[in-house]
Amino acid sequence: MNEYRATSALTLQRKHRRLLLIAAAVALMLVCLGIFSRLQAQVALRQHTERNAITSVTTAKPMAGPIGQELVLPGNVQAYTEAPIYARTSGYLKRWLVDIGARVKKGQLLAEIDTPEVDQELRQAQADLATAEANYALAKSSAERWQTLLATDSVSRQEVDERNGDAAAKKALMASAHANVKRLSDLQAFQRVIAPFDGVITARFTDIGALIGSNDPNPLFRIAATRTLRVYVQTPQSYAAFTKPGLEAQLRFAEYPGREFNGKVVRTADAIDPTSRTLLTEIAVDNGKGELFAGSYADVHLKLPLHNALRVPVNTLVFRADGLQLATVVDNRIVMKAVKLGRDFGTEVEVVSGLGPNDNVVLNPPDSIAQGQQVHAVESAPESTGDVPQASAAKVPGK
Repeated sequence: MNEYRATSALTLQRKHRRLLLIAAAVALMLVCLGIFSRLQAQVALRQHTERNAITSVTTAKPMAGPIGQELVLPGNVQAYTEAPIYARTSGYLKRWLVDIGARVKKGQLLAEIDTPEVDQELRQAQADLATAEANYALAKSSAERWQTLLATDSVSRQEVDERNGDAAAKKALMASAHANVKRLSDLQAFQRVIAPFDGVITARFTDIGALIGSNDPNPLFRIAATRTLRVYVQTPQSYAAFTKPGLEAQLRFAEYPGREFNGKVVRTADAIDPTSRTLLTEIAVDNGKGELFAGSYADVHLKLPLHNALRVPVNTLVFRADGLQLATVVDNRIVMKAVKLGRDFGTEVEVVSGLGPNDNVVLNPPDSIAQGQQVHAVESAPESTGDVPQASAAKVPGK
C-alpha cells in the first residue's frame, strides 16, 4: 500500500514536471515569436524608410532635331529697279502720254514740256555764237596778215603778238558761245521726258498746264521695273551662318492661298545689324507674268541645311555656379553633365555638345540634385513639338 502510494506520488510529480516544462517551452516560444515579430517590423520599417528616402525622378531621351529646317520670315517685296522721274528743264507740261499701270520701254516718250524761255535763250545763244565765229574769223585773218608783214619788217613783233593774242581771245569766246548753245540744246532736249528703263508707271504727279521747274522737288512720274522682284528679309543671327547666296526660298502671299512662288537668295549684307541682331538678306523672284506687286508682304520659307543636333526640353536645364548642366541617370545614380547650347526654340533648346542620344535626362530636376545621388528613375518619352521656327526683323530669339 505504501509502495503504491509512493509510486502514485512519483508519477504525479513527473506529470507536474512535464506540465511545467511544457508551460516553460510555450512561454519561451511566445517570447521568441514576439521578438521575431518586432525584429521583422523593424526591418520592414527600415526598408520603407530607405525606399522613401530615395528621390523619384522622371527621365526622357533627348530628341533628334531635323537634318534640314524651314525658317519662316516676314519679307518686304520691292521692285528690282525703281526711280522717280524729274524734269530737267523749266516750263509748262504740254502733254503726258502714260498713266499709272502703263508698261513702258526704255527710251519711250512719257511727257513733253513746253519751254518758251529756253527756246528763246537758245536762239539768242545761236546768234551770239554766230557773232563770236565772225569775230574770230576776222581776228584770225588779221593775225595771219600781220604775221606776213613781219617777214618784211613792216610791223613790229609787239604788234604781231597783239594780233595773235586778240585772235586767241576771240577763239575762246567762240568756244564759250558754242558751249552755251550746247547747254541750251540739251535743256531743249529735256522737253521730252523719256523712260530710263523698261518698267511700269506706278505714280503720276503732274497734269497738263502744270508749272515745271528744273529744281522742283516733286517728280513727274515714278517708274518701277517689276519683271524681277527683290524680297528683303531679316535673318536672325543664329541662322546667319546658314544663309548663303543660292539658297532656295518659297514665298507665300495672302492673295494667292495655296500657291508658292520660287525664289533664290542672291546676296546678303555680310554684316549683322547691331540694333536688331539680324542679317539683311535679298531674294530674287521672277515676276514675268506680273502676278506679284512691289511693296507687298510675303511669308518667306527658307530651307536651311542645319546639322542634326539633339534637343531637350527647357525644364531639364540645371543652372549651377560652374556652368550649365543636365542631370542624367546611370544605374539609378545621378550623373551631372556640362553641356553647350545652340538655338533656343522656346519650349526646347538645342544641345551642341556634352550629351549623347541614349542618355536619360531628368525632367524638372530639384535644386538639391547632386552628383552620385541615388534615385528611382521613371522613364517618360517626351513629345517633340515639331514647330517651324519663326522670327521677325523686330524681335529676334536669343537677343
